[in-house]
Amino acid sequence: MRPHGSPESLEERRRKVVEFLNQKISLHEIARRIGCNASSVMRWRDALLSGGEEALKAKPVPGRPARLTTHQKRRLVRLLIKGALANGFRTDLWTTQRVADLIERLWGVKYNRNHVARILQQLGWIHDKPKDGAVEGDEAATAKRERCVWRCVKETAQSWKPIRSSSKDREPLDPFSP
Repeated sequence: MRPHGSPESLEERRRKVVEFLNQKISLHEIARRIGCNASSVMRWRDALLSGGEEALKAKPVPGRPARLTTHQKRRLVRLLIKGALANGFRTDLWTTQRVADLIERLWGVKYNRNHVARILQQLGWIHDKPKDGAVEGDEAATAKRERCVWRCVKETAQSWKPIRSSSKDREPLDPFSP
């Protein structure tokens, strides 16, 4: 099992092992000083001998692969912008369940509505409650919302809208790029 810590701290730990190996300290003593098993020290020593310093770099933890491709996510954003009516729903309000149904209808991928909320956040949309407290029956508030450039993805009385931020870590996918 991989120990806890950032990739940098894990690599620093392995660099210390290399220093101790260069000092001709025994594997068991190195393991005691570092706080790991001797078998880990042997594995790092063998990796160093076969692959050099590059072999001691921390590997990313891949996790489960995404079920939607980047292209499919871009297409999803374009469809969300068009609105729920254009996608076959009776009203122009989006719910996470409707987005989940759209994904399943188009690509055969079934998501729980709670996971759809995470996907929307990854795509650069944020959860937002309308300031006017409008609900579907209030025509004046509905008209005001529809003047907005972006359609909000709505979940009951709360909605989703794209992030408008200069954050470099989380740039929303450009829906109009190929």
